[in-house]
Amino acid sequence: MRIAAVQDSPMFLDRSGTIERVCERIIEAAAGGANLIAFPEVFVSGYPVWLDLTNASAWEETAQQEAFALYLDQSVDLDGDEFTSVVGAVRDSGAFTYLGVVERAASGGSVYCSLVAIDPHVGVIGVHRKLKPTHGERLLWADGDGAGLVAHSHMGTLITGLNCWENWMPLARTAMYATGSQVHVAAWPGSVGLTEDVTRFVAKEGRMFVISVGGVYENNMIPRDFPLRDQLEAGQEYHNGGTCIAGPDGKWIVEPVRNDKGIVWADLDLEEVARHRQNFDPTGHYSRPDVLHLEVNRSRYTA
Repeated sequence: MRIAAVQDSPMFLDRSGTIERVCERIIEAAAGGANLIAFPEVFVSGYPVWLDLTNASAWEETAQQEAFALYLDQSVDLDGDEFTSVVGAVRDSGAFTYLGVVERAASGGSVYCSLVAIDPHVGVIGVHRKLKPTHGERLLWADGDGAGLVAHSHMGTLITGLNCWENWMPLARTAMYATGSQVHVAAWPGSVGLTEDVTRFVAKEGRMFVISVGGVYENNMIPRDFPLRDQLEAGQEYHNGGTCIAGPDGKWIVEPVRNDKGIVWADLDLEEVARHRQNFDPTGHYSRPDVLHLEVNRSRYTA
């Protein structure tokens, strides 16, 4: 299986511009023979870098309210006409795609950190909403649900995906292992340091391939008219990528890539998964379901 992990920057808080960039990268990945394409966490329309750098909990501060309103305005309606261009690009590419988006809730006043699974033949077949936003993210993103804790089949391969620190959640990743996943996508906002330890650990624990994909964020990508622009230090780097790929033995296939924008490629020998599960299968022959078991509520919340 040929992997194209897209380490890039979004057109920050510009949904239309970022969707165009996504389609360009999908076309590029298809030209390179990709079977699986992965994008960073909330690539459309960007990670809220201001949360940890400003007084984001000041709910009566006008600038914070305006920043939220802009973020909400540039979020994604997965049933909208604009997103169909992404689905069309994936169809033309023939490659299964995981795309991180800021998904607008049905209420119209909340957003989810969502990882959208797009099949080239069927279209959108799954949306995983981040179970628990991390630290400052809780000021902006709503809690997700378990509906996306499933594996998707492409080319006879079972593929799963989680957002960022969900990959540190023992029960969340156990739910992924239990699907029989062979290739796991871990979507991050980006940064070496966030991705390097957990990628190898999950790969070795799950006896699976793990693709961690992250973005590149710098201060110069923040729009001049962003309401909190004057509170963000000029020249600052927020995320430096960290895209990397580990095999089911926990060894690097691609070590973390720092700062470079583009596609990180890898060719995976999927037979390696079965070989390494010979002595350890965490939810199979090396489990004790009579003593320990996990229940997963895969209901979709409607809000």
